Amino acid sequence: MHTDLLRRCQYFADLPDQTLTAASAAAQLRRVPTGDFIFRQGEPASHFYVLAAGNARLSQISPEGRQIIMGLIGPPIEIGIISAIQGAVYPLDLQATQDCQALAWEHHTLLRLFEAHPMLALRALRMVSGRFVELQDRYRELATERVERRLARALLRLVTQSGRPDGDDVTIALPLARQDLAELTGTTLYTVSRTLSVWESSGIIRSGRERVTLCDLPRLSEIAEG
Repeated sequence: MHTDLLRRCQYFADLPDQTLTAASAAAQLRRVPTGDFIFRQGEPASHFYVLAAGNARLSQISPEGRQIIMGLIGPPIEIGIISAIQGAVYPLDLQATQDCQALAWEHHTLLRLFEAHPMLALRALRMVSGRFVELQDRYRELATERVERRLARALLRLVTQSGRPDGDDVTIALPLARQDLAELTGTTLYTVSRTLSVWESSGIIRSGRERVTLCDLPRLSEIAEG
């Protein structure tokens, strides 16, 4: 049973134990090796997932054929709720960047859970609309905002999702290469490296191999707000 994991998910948080037990019993555990795809952009949206272990990358291929990283995720993030909609397709790729384990619910299993536990259906509707707004915001950022602001916002999103206290600072607990940040913000590796170096000299961040620690959140928030 995976009820403790589900309690830590936004989608399942604060639901009755009966609902969590039913959802946990209906889930299948899927193991995905590093480099394999949990799902691909354009495929039928057949399953809803909760990442139980490992890290993964959400990306999308633009009409020009360029890969854009839309997010880096770790447990216990939910993804693929669009599978609740009949005939939907995944709008993104989800690729394991480490060996992953994910709980999976097939479309018809989700519908049965919705019938027995209507709050799950209501939360699914809210999550679908929320993810749509998130995608719109990401595209607007990439199209209109300066690189420094995009990078600051990306780091703050990652801290909200995967931040871990590190003394007085906060470390993003995901492997985070500078190339990942470049693709996440739609810019070049050189620009990301230069910007992070300036912020490090100013005491805003501290970075190492695939690791970023935020040392001055108020200042980074100012940059994110422009």
